[in-house]
Amino acid sequence: MCCRYYVLPGGVEWDPIREGLERSALIPRFLAVGAAPVTQGEVRPTDLVPVLAADRQGGTRIFPMRWGYGMPGRAPLINARAETAAEKPSFREGWAAHRCAVPASWYFEWLHDLDPETGKPRRTKYAVRPRAEGLCWLCGLYRLEQGLPCFVILTRSPSPDVAFLHDRMPLILPGDSAAEWVRPEAEPGRFLALAVTALHAEKAG
Repeated sequence: MCCRYYVLPGGVEWDPIREGLERSALIPRFLAVGAAPVTQGEVRPTDLVPVLAADRQGGTRIFPMRWGYGMPGRAPLINARAETAAEKPSFREGWAAHRCAVPASWYFEWLHDLDPETGKPRRTKYAVRPRAEGLCWLCGLYRLEQGLPCFVILTRSPSPDVAFLHDRMPLILPGDSAAEWVRPEAEPGRFLALAVTALHAEKAG
């Protein structure tokens, strides 16, 4: 977890994000290696998606990034624990200066339990979003691989609203904190106290 999230196909909040993605000079480079951006629907690991990060001019903008750090001989690494990211070799540099925020409409989690009628294991898919209206901003870290950016999503212990689903959840920030989170000079530890914990979970069709 988190291994899937969803992007709505339209809406005024998404328009500037998609426009920023289209303007990125990185898009032709990703297309040259066979990676096309996913701008709506369900997002899976290794997809290329819009991500907010700091630019070289000291501002923030949308960049295309691939979800997952490449790991030789293993599946991509898609998540990092917020509590230990500063200490782990794979994440130290990202935690210190290469932070990003991933826009999403909601994320998915699966409840694993037993069917009360058959006693067999079952998986039930839930869509989870903040109770407040608006985008989710999932906190992440990024790095360059072969000159192109990729990211992982940070996770934390779950809020009471979703603890029945899993023992981890994404680190989600309010929209007005996302731009500050990605600035290299910001102190990342202080944002943990700002995490969104009021969530709504419902079964996904």
